[in-house]
Amino acid sequence: MARPVLVDSCWYITNAKRGQDPLRSLSLIAESRDVAVCGMVKAEVGRGLRISKHLEMYERAWSVMMYVDSNFKRWEETMRLAWHLDRQGINLPIQDLHIAVCATYIGAVILTYDQHFKRIPGVDSTDQIY
Repeated sequence: MARPVLVDSCWYITNAKRGQDPLRSLSLIAESRDVAVCGMVKAEVGRGLRISKHLEMYERAWSVMMYVDSNFKRWEETMRLAWHLDRQGINLPIQDLHIAVCATYIGAVILTYDQHFKRIPGVDSTDQIY
C-alpha cells in the first residue's frame, strides 16, 4: 500500500472555499491509502466551520482516519525542529512544524497548498494525490 497522507488544514480550507467537498475528495484517496489527521489540523479546520452540522460531518470523517497523537514526544520534536530551523534563519509557523512532525512520525506525505512544508528538511508535501 502507498504511504499514508496527512491532510493539512490549508488543503481542507482551500478546497472548501473553491466549492469542492474536501471529505468527498479524501474518500477517493482513502481507497488506495490511509488518510491521517492530527489534533492541530482538527483544531484549525474545526474552528473555522460555521455550522454545527458541518463540524459533526468532519468529526465523523476524522474518527475513521489514522490519528497521529500529539503527545509529549511529538511536542518535544516540534520544539527541536523549530529551534534548528530558526538557527538556520528559517522561521515557520509552529502549527506547520507540528503537522510536519506528526507526518514524519507515521511516514506520511502532507497534502497541502502551503509552501512552508517545502522548507522543512525530510518532509514530503504535495497538493495532489493520484
